[in-house]
Amino acid sequence: MSQTPPTDDAALVRVLDRIDADLPEALERLKALLRIPSISTDPAFRAQCADAAQWLREDLAALGFEARLDATPGHPMVVAHGAPGKAAGQGPHVLFYGHYDVQPVDPLELWHRDPFDPEVEETAVGKVIRARGAADDKGQLMTFVEACRAWIAEHGSLPVQVSILFEGEEESGSPSLVPYLKERGDDLKADLAMICDTGMFDPQTPAISTMLRGLLGQEVIITGPERDLHSGMYGGAAMNPARVLARILADLHDEEGRIQVPGFYDDVPEISDELRAQWDGLGFDAEAFLGAVGLKHPAGEKGRTALEMLWSRPTCEINGMISGYTGAGFKTVLPSKASAKVSFRLVGQQDPAKLREAFQAFVRARVPDDCKVEFINHSAGPASVMATDHPAYEAARQALSDEWPREAAFVGCGGSIPIAGYFKTILGMDSLLIGFGRDDDQIHSPNEKYDLESFHKGIRSWARVLAALARA
Repeated sequence: MSQTPPTDDAALVRVLDRIDADLPEALERLKALLRIPSISTDPAFRAQCADAAQWLREDLAALGFEARLDATPGHPMVVAHGAPGKAAGQGPHVLFYGHYDVQPVDPLELWHRDPFDPEVEETAVGKVIRARGAADDKGQLMTFVEACRAWIAEHGSLPVQVSILFEGEEESGSPSLVPYLKERGDDLKADLAMICDTGMFDPQTPAISTMLRGLLGQEVIITGPERDLHSGMYGGAAMNPARVLARILADLHDEEGRIQVPGFYDDVPEISDELRAQWDGLGFDAEAFLGAVGLKHPAGEKGRTALEMLWSRPTCEINGMISGYTGAGFKTVLPSKASAKVSFRLVGQQDPAKLREAFQAFVRARVPDDCKVEFINHSAGPASVMATDHPAYEAARQALSDEWPREAAFVGCGGSIPIAGYFKTILGMDSLLIGFGRDDDQIHSPNEKYDLESFHKGIRSWARVLAALARA
């Protein structure tokens, strides 16, 4: 068995040169995976999902990993451990996660080409790989696999101990993932998880997502009279649940944009001065960001920057309201019911269960005697905050900075990536979230693409990160 490969500059240069030379072959491998229509949510593609899992298992086995498929009630998990010459206990142990399933392609008529016939296209901003799954997440996960391939080809082994988990149900809600992690998680525990399902801050600035907002969903239904009433006969005398609900929803925010649910901000931390300065240095243009969707003015908490509002501050948003007659024309009805869907994005240590109770109490306190309220509980999950004082984070940030034109940044993520939370709560691991997607990749939409630069420099970036983790 060979020794751990060197991680000095000369050793890394050999790996990077190998990546550059082998890029055409790497592209062909990615195209082969993209040709498999692994649409997880559609039972008609169950066999193709199994084909994609098997393709990955065979590719990892060819690199020297001990690779297997683990059956689940849904689509199989691809699990791989080790690589030639890498003994357990040498350096840190990392678990890399990605997903091989993809979204449906509908509406098919809006695609410019067959979504499962990948090709490199020349665009106004450079070459792209056009296909369903190119950016989400096959192109992303293959950046890591190709980085491993280059290390093994040049040095016979990897600079750190690597395990891999590829799931096949991420695009359909990952119903098998939590039971699998609880049952088989001991086989996956590592010092650190790495997830490649995020993006760049901009085309020249790589990013490590260190904050993921949590999510709380709540449906509210207010019922007044036992049936819809004629507004001429009952208006004024009868309680109108639409009016009740409108007042409740209006009470959720004050004039400064702060959320008025009691205790809502109890577990919301302030970001550090260092992180604030880093975000300020990104040069984010809030006016351009909002202008792209026809808006001008940030509407959240007064005194907060747009990036704070997007990444490190909690929100309360009304996602939908229904009451009374909503068809064409006009109907003078006093509705029997009014309902709203409300979502909260959570940060820091905010507890979804505690906030659900507080929100429901807030609503109940505002419901008059002639109305009743019921709640339908939807998804709930806490925020994830990574321990960036761990040396791996700064090592990875510097490695990315060495590859890209601009220095890498620790950023937040306004959305939620449940797998990072599961790794933390079930397996006790923090996650390095590094991705090379771009805002215009059109994931989940027709004509999805992945920039060739993202693929090429993504491979080089992971090669650098592996070396940096070994040194750190």
